[in-house]
Amino acid sequence: MRIGTLSGSLASDSINSALLGAIGHLVGERAELVPVPIDALPLYGRDADAGHPASALAFRELVRGLDGLMIATPEYNRAIPAALKNALEWGSRPAGENVFAGLPVGIVGASPGAIGTALAQQQLRSGLAFLDAPTLGQPEVTLQWRAEMLDAEGRISNAGTRAFLGGWADRFLAHVAMHAAARAAASGKAAAAEVAA
Repeated sequence: MRIGTLSGSLASDSINSALLGAIGHLVGERAELVPVPIDALPLYGRDADAGHPASALAFRELVRGLDGLMIATPEYNRAIPAALKNALEWGSRPAGENVFAGLPVGIVGASPGAIGTALAQQQLRSGLAFLDAPTLGQPEVTLQWRAEMLDAEGRISNAGTRAFLGGWADRFLAHVAMHAAARAAASGKAAAAEVAA
């Protein structure tokens, strides 16, 4: 199982990138985790549909080869970061070439604020629903980040938080497996229909 990890933050000391790393420890060897960088993507504009730059083509090819995608989003001004929105644009354009369609997604987020990233996640879910990417609905991970949340190895230090995130990881992997089976079945039916034709 090949799972992409995409941080919506470009900060070098991003707590959301750290959260993805901590969840990676909980996933362990059950999946191959593949970083999905978005920092090299230029600002999307419709004129680019005539010919995507190399960085966008590489991003799209990487996403296309995934079985699932974990996104950790910060919340900036009660919304998702511009860099994350930009990545969604590149992955979904031009029309009819959306690489997110059918891709199972799990959303998490952390913030120093009391509501975590709840509003940003709601906005992200709405966009992904339009892009036909099935997202894991529950449990929601909207963590209020604290400096002592990780140990020196980047693992979750609190037992309760570790158990909660471990449960989320279990649900997410099951979500990916379920949709992978459905996509395989749909692909098989499509192939059979082509042979019959």
